[in-house]
Amino acid sequence: MSFDNYRKALARLITSLLVVTAVASTPAAPKAPAESPAAAALRDGMHKLWTDHIIWTRDYIVAAVGDHPDAQAAAGRLLRNQDDIGAAVATFYGKAAGDQLTALLKQHIMIAVDVIKAAKAHDTAGYQAADAKWQRNGDEIATFLSGANPHWPKAVLADMMKMHLSTTTAEVVARLNAKWDDDVAAFDAVYAHILKMADALTDGIVKQFPARFK
Repeated sequence: MSFDNYRKALARLITSLLVVTAVASTPAAPKAPAESPAAAALRDGMHKLWTDHIIWTRDYIVAAVGDHPDAQAAAGRLLRNQDDIGAAVATFYGKAAGDQLTALLKQHIMIAVDVIKAAKAHDTAGYQAADAKWQRNGDEIATFLSGANPHWPKAVLADMMKMHLSTTTAEVVARLNAKWDDDVAAFDAVYAHILKMADALTDGIVKQFPARFK
């Protein structure tokens, strides 16, 4: 090895050692405090409720678009999920609040049925009317929730609801057009987003009722 090559190799070795030393001496980032068992149970419950929401929505989409005989059964199970979500909210905000949220969410589902029907029939005017109603309902849900909890900002929840509607619409459109790869990608997007939404709702409840989650 020439002296010049030896010098370059030594320089690289010294640089590597300096990097390793710097990394080793960098203090580790503080760990987030562990979640209490009660908070973890709430998070798991929220994940289950909202996962049910998008899974049974998908089941209905598949059945309705394909004219399958199980569409009505899927719709019934999906509507029951809205009762479950309302009951969970009632645990913290009372039965009246839970019932109000259930009613808004059932409207969300029934309007979605109209959206799918219009899209399937290529009824542009009907689709636009149903979609506008769907968007208003999403805003009403965001308004209701933000009024119940100061840690659920209206703008954040409105954006989350818009994303939920958008990703669900993409799922419907992909299936109607038999674009199966797009259909799979759309459901992945729906699922990833709904878990973020469930986490945001969980975080807000834990912050609002800290004594219940020690």
